[in-house]
Amino acid sequence: MAIQKINIGSSDLAVAPVNLGGNVFGWTLNEAQSFEILDAFTAAGFNFIDTADTYSVWVPGNKGGESETIIGKWTKARGNRDKVVIATKVGWDHGDGRKGLKADYIIQQAEQSLKNLQTDHIDLYYTHIDDGTVPVEETLAAYDKLIKAGKVRYIAASNVPVERLKTSLALAEQNGLPKYQALQPHYNLVERTAYETDYAPVVAEHGLTVFPYWSLAAGFLTGKYRSEADLGKSVRGQGAKKYLNEKGLGVLKALDTVAAKHNSTPASVALAWLLAQPNIGAPIASATSKTQLDTLIAATSLQLDQQDLQLLDTASK
Repeated sequence: MAIQKINIGSSDLAVAPVNLGGNVFGWTLNEAQSFEILDAFTAAGFNFIDTADTYSVWVPGNKGGESETIIGKWTKARGNRDKVVIATKVGWDHGDGRKGLKADYIIQQAEQSLKNLQTDHIDLYYTHIDDGTVPVEETLAAYDKLIKAGKVRYIAASNVPVERLKTSLALAEQNGLPKYQALQPHYNLVERTAYETDYAPVVAEHGLTVFPYWSLAAGFLTGKYRSEADLGKSVRGQGAKKYLNEKGLGVLKALDTVAAKHNSTPASVALAWLLAQPNIGAPIASATSKTQLDTLIAATSLQLDQQDLQLLDTASK
C-alpha cells in the first residue's frame, strides 16, 4: 500500500506520517544498529528523518553532531539522499560555548551540519531553541542567506516562545524574509495544555505543519512504565516518572482499552491519536529496535473512531 505523503506548510517537501527521531543514533544505537533502523524505516516507505547539531552531546566523550554524521554516512552508503527529507536544528547549547541564534553562528553551524550530513542542502532547518536574546530579524536574515545560497530549503521552529513565533511570522510576511513552515512542539496525550492553548491557534492561522516531539512522553505512553519499579527498565525511565499519577495512569487505562479493541498497542494508539489532531503532519519518535519501529509504523494505518477519540480525550484533558 502506497503511503500517503503530505506537504510541509506551503513547501514542496512531501513527507510520510512518521518522523524518525535521530536522537538515539550515536547514543543508544551504534552506527551499524542505526543503519539497520534507517534501512527498515525507508524500506517500509517512510522518508522523514529528524536530527540536530547537538545530538548526542549528553553522552560522555561526544561533542554533538554524532547523529548527523551517522545519517550522512548512511545516505552516502545507500545513495539515497534525494529520496529522504532531512531536518536538523541549530541554537541549542552544546555546553562548550556553542549556542544561540546569532547570524554568524547559524551560518557556521549550518556549514558544520552540511559537512556531517555529507550533503549540499538541509531540507528543513529548525530554530531548536530561542532564548529571546537575538533580534528575530537577525536570525531570519541568516536563514535567508542560507536559502539563497541553496544550502537550506525551508525553515521551521521548535522551542520558540509563542510571542517570538508570532513576531517571526509577521516579519517574514512584511519584509519578504523566510517563513517558518512547521512547528515542532512538546505535545502528546499527557502534555496537551501548552500546545493546544498557545500554539494551535497560530498554527491554524499560518498553515504550519506540526511535528510533535516526545510524542510518546519519554516512553510513558508505550505502557512500559506503570510503577516506580518499572522506571529502571531503560536509560530513559526517569523521564516518565512525572506521569506516574492519577491522570497518567488514567490515560494508560484508556490506551489499553482502545489498543485491545483494535488488536494494537498503547504506543500505536497514542501516535494515532496525535495523527487524528488538526494540522499534525507526523509525530516524531525514535526506535531502538525493529519491534519499536513496527509499532510506530502501525500507528499510520490505525483508524481511531469517534468513540476511541472521545475516550482518550476525556482521560487526557
